[in-house]
Amino acid sequence: MDFQSRAKVTALGAYIPEKKLTNHNLEKMVDTSDEWIIQRTGIKERRISDDTEFTSDLAYKAIEDLVERFSVTIDDIDLIIVATITPDYRTPSVSAVIQGRMNLPETVGVLDLNAACAGFVYALQVANGMITTGQSQKVLVVSVEELSKITDYTDRDTCVLFGDGAGAALVEYNQKTTGFLGTYYGSDGKSGNKLYCTGLSDQFGPEKVDRKNYLFQDGRAVYNFAIKTIPRGIKALLEKSDMTIDHIDWFVPHSANLRMIHSICDKIGISREKALTSLEYFGNTSSATIPLALWLALKDDRLKRGDKLLLYGFGGGLTHAGVIIEW
Repeated sequence: MDFQSRAKVTALGAYIPEKKLTNHNLEKMVDTSDEWIIQRTGIKERRISDDTEFTSDLAYKAIEDLVERFSVTIDDIDLIIVATITPDYRTPSVSAVIQGRMNLPETVGVLDLNAACAGFVYALQVANGMITTGQSQKVLVVSVEELSKITDYTDRDTCVLFGDGAGAALVEYNQKTTGFLGTYYGSDGKSGNKLYCTGLSDQFGPEKVDRKNYLFQDGRAVYNFAIKTIPRGIKALLEKSDMTIDHIDWFVPHSANLRMIHSICDKIGISREKALTSLEYFGNTSSATIPLALWLALKDDRLKRGDKLLLYGFGGGLTHAGVIIEW
């Protein structure tokens, strides 16, 4: 890195809604099958929030899990960063809602960030920058999505993919240990129409789109983007960090598609068994897939202090971002 990081991830929590949407449930809703979905995506089921449960609710419960699991306090944080594409409101931000609901001091800064499936990695990078430059000491990072509320359940190309969930991480100043070993990011905004959800505008360039307020994905285009762009990005990240893939204990990619992840693993030369994922039972939860994968690995005692992790998010935008951290 160009500067010595002074930040470290010290705690992690997560929350997933109770309701399950299995492949067999989807067989009754659209023309699909359990075998077809698993073969093409690796997903068996996903979690769906209640009609009265919103993004800030999932975020709040993920933070509660973090506090309880690691026996930490968040009363002294000075910044909340939330990565999401499904905020409760256009304003106030999810981070502001959380600050108020948790009765945190009015001196706490709040910031929502939209980088789609790369959101968690971008948020970690921002937290690292704020801490390393001395502007913050303790930052709460939350990635949370309610994709079920922007999914068209008559469209089998998208409804088999997406689910809801939240992950939270605490990033703190640490003078002795360098927790962030390298960062990298990029984008292909010209291909934004390959994965989108409309807002104030329903146009991409001169053309109108006919899928208002629902996710649209050109699966083949996004797949090709990922298997070409992400290995190049990982190579650049490793070179920038003066590391090789052999230094990495765990690879944590965005859990979009298991075939895609296996292809990326093969291209970068890391064992598929070293890839941490969350898609099998949670589906694609956009920015939340990476913290959920870390959370699962913690619960299974696979993740150990001192492990070097390569996190890489990619998706809508089309954005992508990577970070190497020491757990």
